[in-house]
Amino acid sequence: MRKTVLAAAATLTISSAAFAQSTVIVTDPAPTGSVVLPGEVRTYVIEQNTPSVVYDGDIAVGATLPDTVEVHTVPDIDGYGYTVVNERRVSVEPKTHRIIQVLE
Repeated sequence: MRKTVLAAAATLTISSAAFAQSTVIVTDPAPTGSVVLPGEVRTYVIEQNTPSVVYDGDIAVGATLPDTVEVHTVPDIDGYGYTVVNERRVSVEPKTHRIIQVLE
């Protein structure tokens, strides 16, 4: 009887460990939207001599700039744009004008 109980306990322990290994927990990204820009994008944006535009809204990651703010694309790299707002360089999603990163 004792061997049966030990065998059952061992089987439950092994199966629960196997189940735990197959469990995946998915969470939403951090609310800060922290994104690491490819080095070539960051370098390109910093090297450009782009005039600054004045904007009264929030300049933070995740904020969306109005369509009146001109967004420049990064050549040969899809999905990245930039602009300079209130003397701050920002990386922007060209289609949505959402700020990806504020470059300091």
